[in-house]
Amino acid sequence: MLALFVAGVGVLGAAIALAWVRRVSRALEVLKQSYWELRYEYTRLRSQLARLDPDDTSAEPEPVVPPVTPSVSFVPLSSIRKKDR
Repeated sequence: MLALFVAGVGVLGAAIALAWVRRVSRALEVLKQSYWELRYEYTRLRSQLARLDPDDTSAEPEPVVPPVTPSVSFVPLSSIRKKDR
């Protein structure tokens, strides 16, 4: 009798957990959809603003700085190895 009660509570808990996961999943889908709509709208408005004010320098990306090359160049191991005397 106790085992049947524990099994029933387990099934009820699993059903509640499944319902909760589905609800959270739907909320996450709505949130992701809102995020992508907002990104699309932001990009669209930014391009409209760039067309309206092409002389605005703040809309231009910053110039790319070339990477600094290391001061040590490649040294082959054969030149470091001690020579036989």
